[in-house]
Amino acid sequence: MQYTEEGQLVAQPRQADKELAKKIRNRSARVGVIGLGYVGLPLALEMVKEGFQVVGIDIDRQRVDSVNAGISYVLDVPSETLLSFVAKERIKATQSLAAVENLDTVSICVPTPLRKTKEPDLSYIIAAVEAVHNHLRRGQLIILESTTYPGTTREVVLPILEASGLKVGRDFFLVYSPERVDPGNRSYNTRNIPKVIGGMTPRCTELAALLYQQFVERIVLVSSPESAEMVKLLENTFRNVNIALANEMALMCHKFGINVWEVIEAAKTKPFGFMAFYPGPGLGGHCIPVDPYYLTWKARMNDFEPRLVELAAQINSQMPAFTVSRVADALNEKQKSLKGSKILALGVAYKRDTSDTRESAAIEVLRGLYEKGSHVHYTDPHVPFLEFNGRVIKSINLIPEILQSMDCVVVLTDHSTFDYEMVAAYSSLIVDTRNVLKDSSGSNVICL
Repeated sequence: MQYTEEGQLVAQPRQADKELAKKIRNRSARVGVIGLGYVGLPLALEMVKEGFQVVGIDIDRQRVDSVNAGISYVLDVPSETLLSFVAKERIKATQSLAAVENLDTVSICVPTPLRKTKEPDLSYIIAAVEAVHNHLRRGQLIILESTTYPGTTREVVLPILEASGLKVGRDFFLVYSPERVDPGNRSYNTRNIPKVIGGMTPRCTELAALLYQQFVERIVLVSSPESAEMVKLLENTFRNVNIALANEMALMCHKFGINVWEVIEAAKTKPFGFMAFYPGPGLGGHCIPVDPYYLTWKARMNDFEPRLVELAAQINSQMPAFTVSRVADALNEKQKSLKGSKILALGVAYKRDTSDTRESAAIEVLRGLYEKGSHVHYTDPHVPFLEFNGRVIKSINLIPEILQSMDCVVVLTDHSTFDYEMVAAYSSLIVDTRNVLKDSSGSNVICL
């Protein structure tokens, strides 16, 4: 027992971890998600499906209003599913960060962009964690899911939370568990993608594992938040480096007069020791083009020079300019100049069958063509409007008359809804960066 200096008995606090574990098991835990984007909203929905009462927090008023109206803006969340749970009052959204005070678990799923200097921008994480600090109470589980560099949870998040006077592992519980969402993937989603968890203490890890076990099929435990943070960076750096190799092979094959797509298709018939990656007009999305810079920044802070990772980023960053040059060369063969030519881009999203244009290489290609004097247009069934060079442009209909009016059509995003047979039949010139027209016998198709 403990006593005050005056000799009075000090009431012992309830065992916060056991109380929280009980709430998680019987679904009485009030769970919350900060950041209702392509990671946070699907996560919240999986929690709701398993019987939890969920509060979503986002500073974006439009997102909050959409969620409360049962209207989804995330490809992987059907509006009808969201609406059914909103109607049952199982999920609600708010802009008020004070809602954290009434929550038992808080998952932070906010953006982690790059500054113009290619350095990590943790401003969204810090803002979210400071809001949690302002309303932190005993027994809460805080989970950071945003992609970041190793050390963020321990060196940035923990000091802010412990400034409240509460102690991690005793009064509150802190974990890093990287998001691994692949927007638009019909095979893998929040539920069946294994969840990596690394807590500040073993009990932190156990409680987070208990929470995720309620709605994720497989849990993977690691020894620390730093290991969990590094897992996500390794995954995306692996893809970045291998895509860079595929892109460099494309550049070499172009010099040698070899079809790089034929080479890759033949190489992947080897049943071991090879994994196929494909070239393209450049990288896009929030993760693969961004995460390696988080890793290289942290490496340089520790006097390590990550040469391979940095070189891969350089190679990939060259691909939009190379694509522009291929369009210029293709037009030149037709005795046309890039300047003044009418060019139609097929797709501006960063990947097929999504509406996500973040870091999209397709937009960089469009900008490069525009700066060379081309009249650029685009068609994308998932992106009806696009902010481009200070103005808003609209997607145009993909019809034969439009194709015939263009000097060149550039396939930048291989959406499955495009009618590629029509594109091949009515376009005078096509630069195909995705190899979707590989079966076309026309001389009007130029591969990357």
